[in-house]
Amino acid sequence: MIDLYTWGTPNGRKVSIMLEAIGAKYQTFTVNILKDEQFLPDFIKISPNNKIPAIVDSEGPNGKHISLFETGAILIYLGEKSGKFIPTELIKRYEMMEWLMWQMGGFGPFLGQAHHFNRFAPEEVPYALERYNNEAQRLWSVLDKRLCNREYVVDQLSIADFAIYPWAARYAWQKIALEDYPNVKNWMQRMLTLEAVQKGMMIPDNN
Repeated sequence: MIDLYTWGTPNGRKVSIMLEAIGAKYQTFTVNILKDEQFLPDFIKISPNNKIPAIVDSEGPNGKHISLFETGAILIYLGEKSGKFIPTELIKRYEMMEWLMWQMGGFGPFLGQAHHFNRFAPEEVPYALERYNNEAQRLWSVLDKRLCNREYVVDQLSIADFAIYPWAARYAWQKIALEDYPNVKNWMQRMLTLEAVQKGMMIPDNN
C-alpha cells in the first residue's frame, strides 16, 4: 500500500495521475498548505523540504518501507517499480528524462511564479508580471514545438507527460491563450481522454 500525502496543486496531481495510471493501491492524506500543514513535524519527517507531494510505500525495494519526496524522484520510482511509463529503449529513456527535468526546472517553477503574481500577490508588481508571463509564453512555445507531429512528449505516453499536464491544465492562471499553442491544445485534449488523468486530476478534490 502506498500512502500519498498531497494537496490539489499541479505538483500533487502529477503523482496521483501516475498512481492511477499504474493501478497502484494507495490511500490519500491531505496536507492543507493553506493552513501550513506542510510544516507539521510528522510531515517534515516524510518530506524534509516541507513540500507536497510525498509518498510512503510499505512495500518498497526488497520489501522494505520507503518514503520519497520531490515529484521527479517519485515518478521515476513509481515508473521503475511498475515497469510502466518509462521507455525501455535507452535513448528514449534519456529523452524522457530531459523533458521531465525541463518540467521540474522550468515549466513548473516559472509557471508557479506566474500563478503567484497573477492571482495571489497582495499588490500588482509590473516587473514580475512581465517577467513571469513572458517566460510562461516562451515555455509554452517550447512545448508546442516539441509536440508538433507527436502524440506525446517522447512519442509514447510517459511520466514526462504526467509531469507536464497538470501545469498546462492551469493555463488560465498563466494568461495563456490555448489557441496560440495548437499542438499543446491537441495534446491536452488527448491526455484528458485518459481515465488516469481524469481521476488523478480530482485527487484530492479541494481546488
